[in-house]
Amino acid sequence: MIKIGILGDIGSGKTFIARNFGCPIFNADLEVSKVYKNNKSIYKKLKKKFPNNISSFPIKKKEIGEAILEKKNNLIKIVRIVHPIIRIKMNNFLKKNKNKKIVLLDVPLLLENNLNKENYILIFIKAKRKDILKRLKQRSNYNPKLFNKLRKLQLPLEIKKKKSDYIIENNFKSFSIKKSVKILKKKILKK
Repeated sequence: MIKIGILGDIGSGKTFIARNFGCPIFNADLEVSKVYKNNKSIYKKLKKKFPNNISSFPIKKKEIGEAILEKKNNLIKIVRIVHPIIRIKMNNFLKKNKNKKIVLLDVPLLLENNLNKENYILIFIKAKRKDILKRLKQRSNYNPKLFNKLRKLQLPLEIKKKKSDYIIENNFKSFSIKKSVKILKKKILKK
């Protein structure tokens, strides 16, 4: 099984590009949303830590955002509660898809949380800052303070780029992305 980690800035189009590979994808953001919606145990832990922010189950992302912005180290506390279950879900995903040729890991903190192994192929999604900002502003939950705080958790983009095996330039044009992914997928399968 070839494991591909997708790296890049928040809003650079990692999920869109991952989908174009046509392979099973572990999307950590989606899994976190499911945890907030379905996991009462995580809700109880977060409610206990942040009684002024978390009001009811299912957990609302807006409340998580408010907790993150309230105090400097709240984000770290949330990560410590939520990430262990996401790590378990990722391991289960890898076991379930062990017979697939390629799987993709769309995990924002893949390097930061040491989730990547030496045999992972890393692809960096490069996008222009102005295009990223334009896309982020279109999101209903866009909060510049929150995005900056989340960005600070991540390694600098230059480091992610240097650690990557390949770079895909995302111009946010579907046709050229599909073509780039097709060429890269062939190259990876030949290795």
